[in-house]
Amino acid sequence: MTFLYVLIGALAILVVFLIGIYNSLVAKRQRCNQAFADIDVQLKQRQNLIPNLVETVKGYASHERETLDAVVQARNSAVAAQSPGEMAQAEGALTGALGRMFALSEAYPDLKANENFKDLQDELSVIEDKLAAARRFYNAAVQDYNTSREQFPNSIVAGMFNFEEREFFDLGGDRTALSNAPEVKF
Repeated sequence: MTFLYVLIGALAILVVFLIGIYNSLVAKRQRCNQAFADIDVQLKQRQNLIPNLVETVKGYASHERETLDAVVQARNSAVAAQSPGEMAQAEGALTGALGRMFALSEAYPDLKANENFKDLQDELSVIEDKLAAARRFYNAAVQDYNTSREQFPNSIVAGMFNFEEREFFDLGGDRTALSNAPEVKF
């Protein structure tokens, strides 16, 4: 009879241990979801700001159609992206296109002096800072989750309950250029 109690106790401890691992993985997965939602909010704000910025620039640099079209195309690609990898790639292209558009302001002194352009540029800079912070938080959450799901014995529970690996939000390319907000000198 004692053996039966020991066996039942050992099974109960094992079940509680497995439940703890499962709940830990669920919490870390939810932290990744929440962190990705934070990135998504910042990206949407950025994407919503871009049409106003393009319209402002159009008034001063209407013959720079190619650059403005590239910004619009990059924004549309960013809006359509679904996975973190696709979003990161599209946002990297958008950052490059915005940099080229801001470079136009050097050739158009009236544009540089326009208050609306300055305000939009400042707002974009703030969004870029928030976006960089959100990316760092997301990538830290993904790293914590992926590490946890690969460690033993968590890997057994993760495999049993199909906890999939998460993808980092990696912009790729030149990290120093992409980690900074577009810079325009007045």
